[in-house]
Amino acid sequence: MRTFAYCRVSTAEQTTDNQVREIEAAGFMVEPKRVVAETVSGSTPALQRKGFAKLMDRLEADDVLIVTKLDRLGRNAMDVRGTVDLLATHGVRVHCLQLGSMDLTSPTGKMTMGVINAVAEFERDLLIERTQSGLRRAKAQGKKLGRRPVLDEQQQQKVRSRRAEGASLGVLAKEFGVSRAAIQRIERKG
Repeated sequence: MRTFAYCRVSTAEQTTDNQVREIEAAGFMVEPKRVVAETVSGSTPALQRKGFAKLMDRLEADDVLIVTKLDRLGRNAMDVRGTVDLLATHGVRVHCLQLGSMDLTSPTGKMTMGVINAVAEFERDLLIERTQSGLRRAKAQGKKLGRRPVLDEQQQQKVRSRRAEGASLGVLAKEFGVSRAAIQRIERKG
């Protein structure tokens, strides 16, 4: 039996050091060469992450994979469940410190993870519902939604007239200090 640790952070300003310390403090001895640390968004499916994909190639039956929290595997409940199920089919046990080092591939672990994922998805759905309600209310009150225009109305009019004269997107983007996409949005809006 070999023990691996998967540690993930979302931004380069963050570090996985705390996750490694948590795993050690929980009593798991993981050789440094078996600690996989990467910087990638949790919204990226686990199997599409370079570090996790390489880890999958290294894992064998009877290995143990340690994560500090479920969200290290992913933010999407379906992706987390699919990843854990895939690992289980390969005979790999997944322990989550957040859940008392519970083996997520055990019957109790699967049930616990299912409940946690259901609650997380319910909370996400409520957040989406509240956000959409707030946007509808703001729109009904006449508030303008979306990002503020990069250029004021006078500049936008100049962009439109220069485009009509044949000026290229690149030239106008450079002249006004905006992206080509911003020029295209002004053109479409006009």
